[in-house]
Amino acid sequence: MYASAATRPFQSSEYQYSTNNPPWQKLLWVKQNYPDNYVDNTFLDELQRNVNVRSYDYWTMVYESGVITQHISSVVIFIAIFIYLQIHSISGNHLIWAGSLLTGIGYIIWDLTLLKTRSNHEFKRQRVAKSAFFFFVTLLGLSPILKTLTSQTSDDTIWALTVCCFLANVLFHDYKTQANSIKIPGSLSTNAAIFASVLLASRLDTNFDVFGLLSFAVEWFSLFPIFRRYLKDLSPKIQIGVTIAMLLTCVALFVHISKAVAFIYVLGFCFLTFICPYWLIFIQKYKKYVYTPVHYLIDTYIFLINSEIHGPWDEARPRLQRPRRNIYRKRSN
Repeated sequence: MYASAATRPFQSSEYQYSTNNPPWQKLLWVKQNYPDNYVDNTFLDELQRNVNVRSYDYWTMVYESGVITQHISSVVIFIAIFIYLQIHSISGNHLIWAGSLLTGIGYIIWDLTLLKTRSNHEFKRQRVAKSAFFFFVTLLGLSPILKTLTSQTSDDTIWALTVCCFLANVLFHDYKTQANSIKIPGSLSTNAAIFASVLLASRLDTNFDVFGLLSFAVEWFSLFPIFRRYLKDLSPKIQIGVTIAMLLTCVALFVHISKAVAFIYVLGFCFLTFICPYWLIFIQKYKKYVYTPVHYLIDTYIFLINSEIHGPWDEARPRLQRPRRNIYRKRSN
């Protein structure tokens, strides 16, 4: 298509073809016996189109979308628990025991399967228990301060800041982190969720409710994402089961608060799980170029918009030198 038009040799009165001319090279800095805009039939031989286009499977994408819907469901569940605490449907004592029990069960499952192969297994158990003890004691002591932290701030400001923090938590969450890396995923996302939890906890009535909500927030937004990724690597069936369980939990919690919110959440869940994967597969066809000979300029415009090309004319990527201190350190070693 473009090869037939673009590789047509340039004809001018000054240029005369001769068999003694050396072969034309694709080099601008070499003086050649050819016009500047001369190209031969091999000019587009190395052209590559749509190298990065991927073919997606619908049901595979539906399965992978569970990572996103699970995290959104966790935010919805936390908001529902806060509402139940605020209207005194549940107490902070019950939330503390429920969160500690679920965290203990999750750690036991992790301990029996993942950490069994480690040599410093006993040391890690002691360190985890010590860290958890000091964390809960510190959080219990700070609960009265956190309760009155935003006492002079209006409720509308608290709700707006909370929404912004949870949006940042969803947008900046690390959805690609593997379960092998035992670390708190996405520091910005986690900090935004904890800050939103502090804002919500400052609107509770008792210090025990504040302590219960904040301790559950740390377990829910810091430890539970790691455990979800671990369950995802264990089995696809477990991943699907966790997604459905979190969906049903959200509906069961919000159906007593607002049936409209529960219905909107179900619609959003179906949109992210079933519609968005089909949408992505549908728009992938616009990455493939289909030639329609209307006019050369229009054709070129469509080609540049709907196709991605690669070739030897791509920009060179500079290789930055290493810092001098690393070079000196390597030489000294």
